[in-house]
Amino acid sequence: MATAILIPGKEKRVFSGHPWVFRSDIARVEGSFTPGDIVDVASSKGKFLCKAFYNPQSQIALRVMSYKDEPIDRAFIFRRVKEAVDYRRTFADLKSCRMIFAESDRLPALIVDSFGDVLVLQCLALGMERFKQDVVDALAEELHPAGIWERNDVPVRRLEGLEMTTGLLYGEVPDRVEMVENGVRFLVDVKEGQKTGFFLDQKENRAAIAPFVKDKTVLDCFTHTGSFALHAGHFGAKEVTGVDISAYACEFATENAKLNGLEDLVHFVEANAFDLLARESREGKKYDVVILDPPAFTKTRSAIESATRGYKEINLRAMKLVRPGGYLVTCSCSQHILPDAFMSIVKDAAHDARVHLRQVEYRTQGRDHPILPASPETQYLKCGIFQIFD
Repeated sequence: MATAILIPGKEKRVFSGHPWVFRSDIARVEGSFTPGDIVDVASSKGKFLCKAFYNPQSQIALRVMSYKDEPIDRAFIFRRVKEAVDYRRTFADLKSCRMIFAESDRLPALIVDSFGDVLVLQCLALGMERFKQDVVDALAEELHPAGIWERNDVPVRRLEGLEMTTGLLYGEVPDRVEMVENGVRFLVDVKEGQKTGFFLDQKENRAAIAPFVKDKTVLDCFTHTGSFALHAGHFGAKEVTGVDISAYACEFATENAKLNGLEDLVHFVEANAFDLLARESREGKKYDVVILDPPAFTKTRSAIESATRGYKEINLRAMKLVRPGGYLVTCSCSQHILPDAFMSIVKDAAHDARVHLRQVEYRTQGRDHPILPASPETQYLKCGIFQIFD
C-alpha cells in the first residue's frame, strides 16, 4: 500500500477530524498506486494518521475513510452502510430521508436518498466509485428496496476524472416514485428531477411552519415541485401561491397538489421570483406568511459578495410583503454563506425594509443530514423563521 506523506504542519487538519486533505498539503507519495486507491496517510515524521482514498487529479486529493489502521474492503463498506441506516432508524421515516450523507456518515462523497421503495445514489469521487457495487449490495441487504437508481449526472465528477452517468443499479425503478413527507404526498422524478429528484434536507423545516400558516395567506417563492406550498396547504392555510421560474416545476407541483386534494387551495405561478416580489411590493400586496427557499446563489467563495446582494434583495422585498405580525420563513443552502453571515443579511434587509424582526427559530438541515463539527462544510442549510413588525 502506498503512503501519502504530508507537509509539516498540514497534519493539523487530520488531527482536528476534518475528512479532507488537499493536494497542496501532500509532500510526496511513497509506493505505487492507481488513482482512487486506498493509501495510508502519515505525518512528515512518518506517524500514521488515517486511511484515505487518493486521487492526485482532484484538489481534494485525500478523503478519509478511517482513522484506524484497518482494512478498507467490502466488509468495511457493509458495516458503514449499516451504521448509517441504523442511525436513521432511531428517528426517521426510512421511506422519506437521506440514508447516507457522505463524509457525515464516514462514506466520503456518497449520497443516498430514499423515496418510498426506491433509493437514489450519487457517487462524487473516484475512490468511492470503486466501492459502488459494494454499496449497492449493502443497501439491498439492509433495506430490500424495489430498486436503486444512479444519478451520477453531476459535473463535479469530471473533476475526479469520472464520466457522468445515470441508470439502474438494482431491481426496478419507475419514472416517478410516490413518497410521503410529514403526511404530504409527493411524486418524485428520480430519473430527471434536480439532483436526486427532491430536496429532503428541508423536511423538518417544512414541518416547523405548521403553527404559523393555519388560516393564513401564504406566498412560497422558488417552490420547485411545491414542497413548502403543499405543506402550508396541508397544515390549514387559507390560500397558498407557489412561484417558480420553471414551467416544468409548476406543472409537477400542480400534479402534487392534485395528489393531495389541494388543487383548489394551492396554486402555482410560473414567474421569476425576484420580479414577482418587486412587482407585488410596488402594488402593495400583502401576505400573512412569505417563504423563501431559493437555490444556492453561490457555489464558490469568489461569488459570496454577489450572492449576499441577491439574498438581501429577496429578503428585503419579501419583508415588505408580510403583514405586520406575519411571518417570514427564509432559507439559504449556499455552503459559503455561513449561518452568522446569513443572519446579518436578514438583519440588514430588515433595516432597509424599515421593519423589525422577532426570531422564532433559526434552524438548519434535518437530522438525516448530520453535521460534523470538525467540518463546517457539512452544515450548509440555514432556515430562519421571523415575525415581522412595522
